[in-house]
This record gives sequence, C-alpha cells and structure tokens, in this order.
Amino acid sequence: MRIEAAELRILELPLKFRFETSFGVQTKRTILLLRLFGEGLEGLGEGVMERLPLYREETVMGARYLLEEVFLPQVLGRDLPNPEALREALAPFRGNPMAKAVLEMAFFDLWAKALGRPLWQVLGGVRQAVEVGVSLGIQPTVEDTLKVVERHLEEGYRRIKLKIKPGWDHEVLKAVREAFPEATLTADANSAYSLADLARLKRLDELRLDYLEQPLAYDDLLDHAKLQRELSTPICLDESLTSAEKARKAIELGAGLVFNIKPARLGGHGESLKVHALAQSAGIPLWMGGMLEAGVGRAHNLHLATLPGFTKPGDVSSASRYWEEDIVEEALEAKDGLMPVPEGVGIGVHLKLPFVERVTLWQRYMSAS
Repeated sequence: MRIEAAELRILELPLKFRFETSFGVQTKRTILLLRLFGEGLEGLGEGVMERLPLYREETVMGARYLLEEVFLPQVLGRDLPNPEALREALAPFRGNPMAKAVLEMAFFDLWAKALGRPLWQVLGGVRQAVEVGVSLGIQPTVEDTLKVVERHLEEGYRRIKLKIKPGWDHEVLKAVREAFPEATLTADANSAYSLADLARLKRLDELRLDYLEQPLAYDDLLDHAKLQRELSTPICLDESLTSAEKARKAIELGAGLVFNIKPARLGGHGESLKVHALAQSAGIPLWMGGMLEAGVGRAHNLHLATLPGFTKPGDVSSASRYWEEDIVEEALEAKDGLMPVPEGVGIGVHLKLPFVERVTLWQRYMSAS
C-alpha cells in the first residue's frame, strides 16, 4: 500500500451540552482530522487530544506539528505492506501515542479498504453490534443528575457512568443508587484524588459500583495498586494505560481489575490488540472508552469494540447526544443499548465534506514528492 498523499484539517464542533468533569467544562471540541490517500482509496483518522494538556500531555497543536513535519514526511511515498510496517516507521519517535494513532488508524482504514473487508473483521472482531452505556458530566444539582440518569436509562443505555470529584462524589452517587437500585452504575474521577482521600473513597464501596475509574494520578500505577487492596470496588484504569507495557505492569501490580481501552490513547489499533491479548490472558474485562469523538473516531472505536474481550458496555453512545450535525454521512445511533457497527469496507463511514469545509479552521494537503 503506497501512501500517495494526505490532508490534515483542524475542525471545531460545538457540543450540544455543557460537559463538566474534574478537569473543567467543555462546550466544544477541536478535532484533528486526517485523510490518507493511496491506490485510489481514502483512509480516515481522528485526533482526540485537546487544546490544553489536561487529560494527557498531548495537545492539538503539538500533534499537528508532529504529523505535518515529522510523521507524514516519514511515510509519504513509501510502500507499506501492513500497519505493523507503519508502526515500525514511527518507532524511533518516543511517546506521543495520540498523534501516532491519528496516522496509524487512518492507515488501518485504508488497508482494510484495500483488502475489501470491514475493519472489525481485520481486527478479529466477533460481533456486529456493541453494547453501550453513557458517560454523564457533572450536573448543577443532585436533582438534575437524577433527571439525566432517568432519561438515559429510559433510552436503553446499559450502564450509567457519572463524573465525580472531591465534594461531588458520595452524595450524588448514593442518590442515584437509591433512585435506581438495579442500574449498572460506575464513577469516573479523572485523577481527581490521592491516597490521602482513602477514607472518602472507601465510602464508595457501599454503593455497589461496577467499578471506580482512574481515581488517582494520570500516570500512576503503584498507588492505584495500594488503593485497590483497600477497596472492594474494582478500580478501572484509563489515563494510566498508554501502552501494552504499562498494561503488563498494571496487571503484575494489581493496579486495576478493569481496563478502559481507548485506541487513540494507546497509539492506535495495533497496541490496543496487544492490550486486549494481555487482558484476556489475565481475566481482566475491557470496555471501550470515549473522548467526545466525532464520526470518524466513533466508527474506529466501534470496530475495535467488537473484539471478544470487550465484555462491559462502553462509552460509544449515540452521536446525536453530542452534535447537532456530525462530520460523517452515516448516523451512528444506539438503540436499546446496542450500537450497530457501520457497514461496508474499512470503518464504513464517509465524510460529509460540505459540512467539514464549514467547520474547518485550518487545513494542509501534502503529496509524495
């Protein structure tokens, strides 16, 4: 597969709602979009890094620089037989898995199209629909939270995840548990706590959470292992898992009993497959996380979530929850807690180019010399 050209864009999409986490409040998403061209085909990749290094260290502008000046020049004009060859081409450059993932996932889409197969089959998936839950930001009041939870349970979502932070945790989770005793309920702290909060976190054990996601530092494994020994609630790791090597160490330490997989955080589908294999061998359940993706990133996540190790509902909820208009033609919508995987070769979605043009802040086209 010869990579003949590439187009990079930065888009800005307004969210339909105010999304608050322990990081702060989001009302829009700035999205890095890559179109990769080769042999008459197009592969699509989407960046999930943010303008500021709040979730992890990477940023939109940093990723743009690396893709434009380093990664794409490294592969334009080259014949790459498979995604592993592309990963080897990027291997000399340390870190920056989110920037690498934009290119690697676009190439996976291109490669699957060249094979004439849907991406989920290429990756080894076993289903054509994915069980999904919903991630709910911090609401103004407990009463508002109960209303939002009720609405999404009525829509059929199979797991409710609530964002928490110190001062907004036990009270709101207890109210939801009492109102909806049979709901599958989880909490996501986005690294807002430390071991000094042990007493506060132990109180959550009484609420029958399916898991507590990333309570401690974004790059920590050791303290998560210490905390897990004190809690009966399973800890789920998110920000801390940036590679298969980190996943191996997390398993050896006992730092988490559940893993959140985000292919963009791991550097793409290839590294995600390695983490999937490790988790299956250790008996650790997986679920697909979300980063407020638009249609391209959402489609990639759906295809990967068809693998057998993804046994818990993920965050890949309906696109219409987030956007008045998505960047792809296909409607990515859940029904009764299931999200169908887009049909067709590759990731199965096509850009809505007139709309993409309208929301583009910057673009550059690059071709092989």
